[in-house]
Amino acid sequence: MKSTIASVLFLSLAMSASASAEDATILHKDPHINEMGFFDMHLCNWPDRNHFFKILFSTTKFNDVASMEIFTPEGESLTVLDKNKFMHLQRKKKPDKRVFMLNLDVPDTATTGWYSIKVHDNKGQEYRAQDYVVMSRLQRASGMSPSDDAEDVALPVILKWAAVPGANWYRIYIRDVWTDKLVFQSRLQPQTFVGVPASKLEPGGYYSWTIHSRDTNEHILLGDFHMGSMSEKAHFSISE
Repeated sequence: MKSTIASVLFLSLAMSASASAEDATILHKDPHINEMGFFDMHLCNWPDRNHFFKILFSTTKFNDVASMEIFTPEGESLTVLDKNKFMHLQRKKKPDKRVFMLNLDVPDTATTGWYSIKVHDNKGQEYRAQDYVVMSRLQRASGMSPSDDAEDVALPVILKWAAVPGANWYRIYIRDVWTDKLVFQSRLQPQTFVGVPASKLEPGGYYSWTIHSRDTNEHILLGDFHMGSMSEKAHFSISE
């Protein structure tokens, strides 16, 4: 993790004037991890839909999982994760992993605080993990260049956009409009521009691109990240 315990404690106090000794103690270990896997929640701002939580739990011990239930900071049940809905990750020289995910519209009653997961295994044992979620949202990226419906863009293409207040990391996705195939995905980066390898795009091709912005990266308090947003699609064609 890139963030230090000291900076995490400062952020925790800044976000909650009522931070307790218990809050500080739990941060001496990563609260997102339990013996079964990793829990994280993101607050997402996507085009054409309500703001939503992206909830996930990843585990290499998926055969041992009996149930996964999510709770609010007040201890009330928020939702459950379906064992039959997962993304299967095959990793070189590492055990296979399953990622159980759910997009859930943010309830009107949602509050800032520690959201938690309760995982039960097939033997009836219980495992808990937590993620601190702040009820704030990240703006969607704008000022995209090439802008929407730009024509006859010359290779190589450099994509640019305006910095998003509160965002520290960006990832770019380019898709072929006709096939919807993902042809390029950038690394997670702090810069507001990226050069696209010429081999990824074809003369005469027609593409869309989007920007995923996020506030943090692998933060011990907020998880992989806390707030994320996806820009509107911008389209461009490549000159023949």
